[in-house]
Amino acid sequence: MTLSRRKLGTQGLEVGAIGLGCMGMSQSYGPADEAESIATLHRAVELGCNFFDTAEGYGPYTNEELLGRAFKDRRDSVILATKVGFRFENGRQVGAETDSRPEAVRIAVEGCLQRLQTDHIDLLYQHRLDRKVPIEEFAGVVGDLVREGKVRYLGFSEIGTANLRRAHAVHPVSALQSEYSLWERNLEPDVMPVLKELGIGLVPFCPLGRGFLAGGVKRAEDYPEGDTRRIDPRYQGENYDANVKAAQVVFDMAEAKSVKPGQIALAWLLHKGDHIVPIPGTKRRTHLEDNLAADAIRLTADDMRALDDALVAGTVAGNRYPDFVMATIDR
Repeated sequence: MTLSRRKLGTQGLEVGAIGLGCMGMSQSYGPADEAESIATLHRAVELGCNFFDTAEGYGPYTNEELLGRAFKDRRDSVILATKVGFRFENGRQVGAETDSRPEAVRIAVEGCLQRLQTDHIDLLYQHRLDRKVPIEEFAGVVGDLVREGKVRYLGFSEIGTANLRRAHAVHPVSALQSEYSLWERNLEPDVMPVLKELGIGLVPFCPLGRGFLAGGVKRAEDYPEGDTRRIDPRYQGENYDANVKAAQVVFDMAEAKSVKPGQIALAWLLHKGDHIVPIPGTKRRTHLEDNLAADAIRLTADDMRALDDALVAGTVAGNRYPDFVMATIDR
């Protein structure tokens, strides 16, 4: 397998066409298995996947530490993206409170560098908009960190077009990270045109529709305590029933092409534009290999049309987060 390459932004950041979301290796989706997680990270590099997504808030801190251990002897082979901007006290995240004051960003970055066992972060995102700090201040301090060599590229997670423009005017933005998939199309009316206009890459998380587009999902109450799917509106009650039904078009196409449903969902994203680099999350080598194989799948114009028409905006039942999380998104 040879994974193709794509550019994020116009500043020179080039990565494999499919990255790896690493959050689930440390939290949210069942118990951690460090040995298998590290084996998965190493296997990704062997297969040409070089783009790894983490955050100081994943754990918190433990996910960055995991990547630091996994890549300490192969740093030149990987592109590390992490996120800062939430507030922490005594090693714990303080709810959804944000802190993007320049002095706080500098302290956070030093922690990220230490945990990742590196002297630079390839792509630094603001994890969520800090409504108390002008976005120009975050872009400005990251611009300073770029000039100092501690960060290479600037990104944002889940910000809207007005703030994206304001940030980009201060320091070029290479990537916007947001939920986008065949399942979740909220970016298409407003955000996608601005990304194209400004030359900014898109890094979709949850590209498999939180599992619905890959199969094997269960109802919210069937997941153990601590699993985030227990509070995900799309896994609950009638929403779950409607969403399983809505995803059937992907399973039908996968069967017709003798591939896996998740590969159809990822191929759809890759066909949406060469500035798009999805980061499906997994902590197992078998799922990783399946996901990366999607790079070789070709969909026809008729295939794309059939998928687009079957899962238009509004087809999926339920918000993509509980209300308290939705409140952190700049839309």
